Formats: sequence, C-alpha cells, structure tokens
Amino acid sequence: MTHDRPETLTDAPLGRESAYPEHYDPALLYPIARAANRAPLGIANDALPFVGEDEWHAFEVSWLTPRGKPVVAVARFRLPADSPNLIESKSWKLYLNSYNQTRFASRAEVSATLEQDLASAAGAPVAVELFGVDDQALATQRLPGECIDDLDVEIDAYTPDPALLSVGDEVVEETLHSHLLKSNCPVTGQPDWGSVLIRYRGPQLDREGLLKYLVSYRQHQDFHEHCVEHIFTDLMARARPERLLVLARYVRRGGLDISPWRGTPGERPPEPLRLARQ
Repeated sequence: MTHDRPETLTDAPLGRESAYPEHYDPALLYPIARAANRAPLGIANDALPFVGEDEWHAFEVSWLTPRGKPVVAVARFRLPADSPNLIESKSWKLYLNSYNQTRFASRAEVSATLEQDLASAAGAPVAVELFGVDDQALATQRLPGECIDDLDVEIDAYTPDPALLSVGDEVVEETLHSHLLKSNCPVTGQPDWGSVLIRYRGPQLDREGLLKYLVSYRQHQDFHEHCVEHIFTDLMARARPERLLVLARYVRRGGLDISPWRGTPGERPPEPLRLARQ
C-alpha cells in the first residue's frame, strides 16, 4: 500500500536521512497543524468534542554540566489536545539530541529551556518533568480493566470501519483494553504498535465488534494522536456514551513513546501509567 506524503510533511525530517546535531538548536522542532487531520473527522479546533493530552516519554535525554560531565535523564512531556500544533516525532528526537554536547548550568535550566521551546512549537504551554533513570515514578504498570484480546473472532477488515461497533440495551460502566492496536506511520509506513484503553458509561459495547474495530486500524496510516481522536469520535457517534475516555500507549521508537488520551469533559486517565512495552 502506498500513500502520497502529506503536504504538511513535505519539509519534515521524518523519512529523510538526517545528520545528528552536535549543539543545541530549537529550530529543529517541526510543528504540524492539527486542523488538517481533524477536518475529515468533523472536528473543529475551536469546538473540540473532547479534552485530552499527548503524553511523551523521552529515554535518550542528556546534556553536559558546566564542567563538561554528562547527565542522563528521562523526560515526560504533556501537550494539551487543544494546542494548535503537534510536533513531528523525528524532529523532536533531533532536537533532544542537540542537547548532548551542550552545557547547562543546572537541571532547572534544562527544564525551562525545554518548556520554552516546546511551547513555542506547539503553540500552547507544555508540561516538562525530568526523572533520574532509576526513579520509581518510571515503574511500569498494567492497564486496568478487562482485556478483550482472547475473544475468538474472525477478522478480515484492516482499515478503520466504525460499522463494526454496536451496543446493547443495558447501560454499564466498564473499562476495557486491548494490546492489539497497530497503525502505521503516515510518511515512512513503519508500524506503530500500541495498547488502547476504553473507559465509558453508556450502552454496553459489543466486545467482539469492539475488538474487530480496534484491529481494523492495522493498515491505517496516521499519527498516534489522530488515531486516538478517530477512535474517540467513532465511539461517540456509534455508542453515544455518557462518559468516555480513550487512551493509547504506543511502544517507543527512536527513544520516544507517545501516549495520547481523549475524553469527555471531566475525564482523566489513570496515573501514573507506563506499560512494560514502553
């Protein structure tokens, strides 16, 4: 399956051979407007049907002290879903690598610099946390709720098909999850593996249909953030729940993992939450 490169990514570093920078360079960050990918889903940036964040973990963060000694850390970033831009992942990796041979006076200076540069690219404040590599806050957990992956279903749809979703008459409140989520990078075609959690109150989802629907993303090419928004809008349209949270935890690639979540107002994901595959 081949796809043309999206116009917004014509000049992006993703899918290109790139020289890794040796010194700090915020110009490496490549913002991408969210609006273009939201429009086909009927989502307007000024009237979002959800709240949410894009949570990133970066495992290859390092800089030099004033005396030239390396420091290593793990970073957690949170971009609000209502920011006008997301940030293309390879540009983010290159940007973080530009810290490797740069001297900073303190960890606080590194954090403040990250916050300033990422907020400028995203068009909204970005929360930054820096952890030591052995910090207990980075311990892995399991997704809450029931896993639906062992259902014995026959599947032949591998592009998103909301018609696979159906509900019954009973109103329930439950949390379900699957580790069978897979989509593909819209530029390189490389696979993006992930787990997805769905927490809702409303007419009970048919679990076999839900599993088929989640697997139907298997050959879909899109960014992680937009896949989650696609799942959220399809569930809202087909199931009409009173409350809904959709959370995806994607496997890291290039030292970065991305975990977007979208929910109805008032919803929040379980925290802290990082899976063994991440």
